[in-house]
Amino acid sequence: MKIEIWSDVMCPFCYIGKRHLETAMDKLPFKDKIDIEWKSYQLNPDYQNENHETVYDYLSRSKGMSVDQAKQMTAQVRNMASEAGLSIDFDRNIPANTFKAHQLIHFAVTKNLQNQAEEALFKAHFTEGKDVNDKGVLLDIASDLGLNRAEAEETLNKETFAEAVRYDIYESQQIGVRGVPFFVLDRKYALSGAQPVEAFEAALKQSFDEWSKTQQTHLTSLNSDNQASCTDEGCSL
Repeated sequence: MKIEIWSDVMCPFCYIGKRHLETAMDKLPFKDKIDIEWKSYQLNPDYQNENHETVYDYLSRSKGMSVDQAKQMTAQVRNMASEAGLSIDFDRNIPANTFKAHQLIHFAVTKNLQNQAEEALFKAHFTEGKDVNDKGVLLDIASDLGLNRAEAEETLNKETFAEAVRYDIYESQQIGVRGVPFFVLDRKYALSGAQPVEAFEAALKQSFDEWSKTQQTHLTSLNSDNQASCTDEGCSL
């Protein structure tokens, strides 16, 4: 069964939602029968951090709040992340355009390392205080994942997967995504936001049960009484 997740590297709730989903999956016996596909989404596609903004400055300017209010808000998010076992350091966090990062994730798909790339980018952005719009940072992440650095650099320079990123965003608009994280289960059910582990667990059980019923491998016989046929042992009426 496929789960598609629209996500942005700059979204803390996407990081938390990822961990909640993984925790829920670990509780289920059919975990190995679930395929996850990450889809690109940009919360602020036109953003460029040209003045070395902190995340508090960014939130204050974009949300119309004071820096103190921004710090209070991020403290709540940090606590929520901590409960999920994640460390988010907003004091070091660097707001960044994520278009290049999404291209790297698509490149990682070709090497079956998409989930690992997603995790590494979240960690770099939220825990390590790295600029995920910086090509050098992205190439270091690629190397750490075991991707070929020269191939990754060529991919970013040529924007090989730029159109794939744009298509993900276009697709999100077609299915009505208005915010991330946005989880689509078997193209039948949707969950938005960093839902609690229990909500993910219940949704996974329901969608997997319905999906399993469509995967039957045995055939229902519609034979009449006349079963004239041939086998390895010969033909009979």
